[in-house]
Amino acid sequence: MATYIAKLTLSHFRSHLRAHVTLDGRPVALSGPNGAGKTNVLEAVSLLSPGRGLRRAASDELACRPQALGWKLRAEIATDHGARLIETRAAPGEARVVLIDEKPAPQIGLGDVLRVLWLTPAMDRLWMEGAEARRRFLDRLVLSFSPDHAQAVLGYEKAMRERNRLLRDGARNGAWYEALEAQMAQFGAGISAGRRAALDALAAHSDPAGPFPVADLALDCTSPADASDLAALLAEGRRRDMAAGRSLTGPHRADLSALWAAKAMPAAQCSTGEQKALLISVILANARALTGQTGSAPILLLDEVAAHLDTHRRAALHDILCSLGAQAFLTGTGPELFADLGARAQHFQVREVAGHSILEEARP
Repeated sequence: MATYIAKLTLSHFRSHLRAHVTLDGRPVALSGPNGAGKTNVLEAVSLLSPGRGLRRAASDELACRPQALGWKLRAEIATDHGARLIETRAAPGEARVVLIDEKPAPQIGLGDVLRVLWLTPAMDRLWMEGAEARRRFLDRLVLSFSPDHAQAVLGYEKAMRERNRLLRDGARNGAWYEALEAQMAQFGAGISAGRRAALDALAAHSDPAGPFPVADLALDCTSPADASDLAALLAEGRRRDMAAGRSLTGPHRADLSALWAAKAMPAAQCSTGEQKALLISVILANARALTGQTGSAPILLLDEVAAHLDTHRRAALHDILCSLGAQAFLTGTGPELFADLGARAQHFQVREVAGHSILEEARP
């Protein structure tokens, strides 16, 4: 049995005053005009996983306007071991709250209930932008395999901020640096190991015979993988780092590169359509790897992907999603984009009425 969202309720979330859907694990096709609120549904689902969701929005930005009364999401998750309940909400001006099975839980706990992957139009220029966006993309991939990765990233960043403060202040106390560098080294080694393991898993689950080009991914990082080596390198670089006012060594300086394997062409040199196809290939490899690891396909959020594919590749993508048994949420401006899915998917129409979104199930 696959893990999937069986019931989803949005309350005062973005453009949805209230929306409730009952789902059965099949792909979910959401069609409607631009601005109707389709992506808001995907964003709601993304918040059922650790982190700030696919838009990285602050909690106060998620509340329905103009009421701004706060927001709440509630989902019933079907699993092999029975139903699980996830609720996450935020009151105005307050931090986001997470409940799992009606008990308070840290955000990282969401990763133990549901694995969620996404691809959005904002990611189309991933290979053309700065390294920070690619690191974030990579860490989301790692997080899907190991929810504890988030704790390592947070621990590393906290220690690095403290070290950077000492560097900017010109502090000379070696014991302070040693303590923080030991933390950075411990967390940093875990981060690097997690990243490399994730890339190995993706490579093992790529499909050279499939309709989407295989992307050879590589981690560009001079940071040592061994904790003691990283601690030593940080200690050696204090004078240089003090001049720069920041830490110049560590996994926070890593970058992710991609090569179209069949053409030996860097992703940054590929056309926009080719870059999109490479990203789809990476997400599908991630989904296959997770299915093999957990026995259940992850939830996939594919925002406006169908519109950028020709008829052949669109149909091929739909076939792959169905063969995976993945509950994929797909958006598009018209139902014709999902016609070949037919009864293999649940179809919904999203429209705007009086400034708010209405979500209604439709016939395929």
